[in-house]
Amino acid sequence: MPATPRKRGLALVAAAAGLALVASPLALTSGATADETSTTASAPSKDKAKKAKKKRIKVDLFAINDFHGQLETVPPDTRPGRQSTGEVLKGSIDFPAGGVEYLATHLKRLRASSADRGAKSFTVAAGDLVGATPLLSAAFHDEPTIEAMNEIGLQISSVGNHEFDEGYREIKRLQKGKCLNDGAGANNQNSCPDAANPFEGADFKYLAANVKFENTRKPILAPFNIKKVQGQKVAFIGMTLKDTPNIVTKAGVEGLFFKDEVKTVNKLVPRLRDRGVNAMVVLLHQGGVPVSLTEPNGCDQVTGPGIDIAKALHPEIDVVVEGHTHLPYNCTVLDPAGKKRLVTSGYSTGRTITELRLKLKGKNGEVIRGKSRAITHIVTNSDGTAADSALTALIARYKTLVAPIENKVLGKLAPAETPNQSLSRTPVPDPANTENPTAAGEDFALGNLIADSQKLDPSTGATRPVIAFMNPGGIRANLVENAAGDVTYGAAFSVQPFNNYVVSMDLTGAQVRSVLNDQWNGRNEAVNVILQVSGLQYTYSRAAAAGTGDAIVGPIRVDTNRDGVVDADLDPAATYRVVANSFLSDGGDGMPTLATGTNKFFGGLDIDALAAHLAANNPYTPTAETRITRVN
Repeated sequence: MPATPRKRGLALVAAAAGLALVASPLALTSGATADETSTTASAPSKDKAKKAKKKRIKVDLFAINDFHGQLETVPPDTRPGRQSTGEVLKGSIDFPAGGVEYLATHLKRLRASSADRGAKSFTVAAGDLVGATPLLSAAFHDEPTIEAMNEIGLQISSVGNHEFDEGYREIKRLQKGKCLNDGAGANNQNSCPDAANPFEGADFKYLAANVKFENTRKPILAPFNIKKVQGQKVAFIGMTLKDTPNIVTKAGVEGLFFKDEVKTVNKLVPRLRDRGVNAMVVLLHQGGVPVSLTEPNGCDQVTGPGIDIAKALHPEIDVVVEGHTHLPYNCTVLDPAGKKRLVTSGYSTGRTITELRLKLKGKNGEVIRGKSRAITHIVTNSDGTAADSALTALIARYKTLVAPIENKVLGKLAPAETPNQSLSRTPVPDPANTENPTAAGEDFALGNLIADSQKLDPSTGATRPVIAFMNPGGIRANLVENAAGDVTYGAAFSVQPFNNYVVSMDLTGAQVRSVLNDQWNGRNEAVNVILQVSGLQYTYSRAAAAGTGDAIVGPIRVDTNRDGVVDADLDPAATYRVVANSFLSDGGDGMPTLATGTNKFFGGLDIDALAAHLAANNPYTPTAETRITRVN
């Protein structure tokens, strides 16, 4: 069901402090945060009592979500058809954004501004700080990310589903600190690589209110954290989505029970009220999806489980800070008592900061919901914003330490005796296309390799995919051997630097055909996105693709045995297991049919699938480029 938020217009402007600010004056719900130190008032006179009654306490929250260990700057989206005006599009920002050394600088500026306004600020997160992370963090079991979060001043975070990628014991290690005995670089990972700097764990608090041990029903981590501001208490409740066991490996959630989000919170509220808490914020790793994403501070018909949960939570909950969908929105919903409640989410990987400005009543700490608002800030890094020196040093230290992993040899390209070979990410030009002779039209060697690697990746679940789709814009470089004729892990990582994870799903044959037609329907030919495929072979008409109908010519053939040989026609009524990266799975690159896939299972990283495939097929011989044929 659509939520009841009102759509907010906004403009993307550069603030004087160097922030890209997207603001909307929202009359919204409240969520509060409190200061570690309370203040006590002397016995008031009648005048003082009046002032105390009218007193307002300003509390600012600075929220991030789904950081995913993106320590370095997120590459801009420069694919054809993307605008260069700073417009925020689905899943991407088309100018450089993010980078933890710039995130820290923006947070410092925001905190200073908050203090100038007389507010107390808190920095919070809605889960997935780690997991599905770039090599710079993943190579060290995400210890660099935890250290970076400490440095930026993060105070509280809910767990997300990716915190469970390596099980609850690893979450506890990240919280408390400890080195893993992992063989000092074996399997491309090395805990505590610098003996002079042992891993001491998170300074911030991880919360997991709805995750309990199956045998004891006790929470694996603290369910909430209470802060104080000027004598008033604010509680933060942290949760992940109850469906976490369905989207992570069984080993990651073994022995754990994930409780319903609404029931969890509603049971905690009386406990918090008994402790004198009148302001409550939920940090929820679950979210919604807006219809339009051109306004990151807007709320255009946002729907999804996160919104449903936000509307159903106990009326005492003032604010819900969400994540998981990686998409931005600042909304109001009505709580069960009919009061407005603020619900927010931001872009992933540290590209945005959501500022929530709250006001509390001085006499009892209740949030004045009509005075609350949310503002989305883009974490710019190419506008003169200075990098934080401590985090620049942290990144430099780990880049030095990651070099042995980065330089690890995966294999060679055939013929093995020839060095300096490469697989190109550029399709063979079609001279028959006189209008656009360099147009990407068919499959190409590197695209076939990546699609094959994802289809054959064992992390995709018990039911293995027979079809894979790969977007050409996600292939960022040619795969190049070094002078010794070796393909290194670093070279493979440069091909796929976005750290998407592979997502398997069910699609009918009719939906698979629809995905193929999504490649050109409603597009100008110059910006057609011809997906690279594995397990499929088909022909399409260039002339028919200029319209909005079905451009497939003849049968679509499927490799049902997963052996590289197409052996059957696509059956429109049959169900096929399909895999794509998480960007495509969300409907990215104008592929809406993939977003409708069911029974989605989140596997490992796309880079790991590619690396494993190269190592298992050494030397790698490119496949024939005959999977997609274009006619007339």
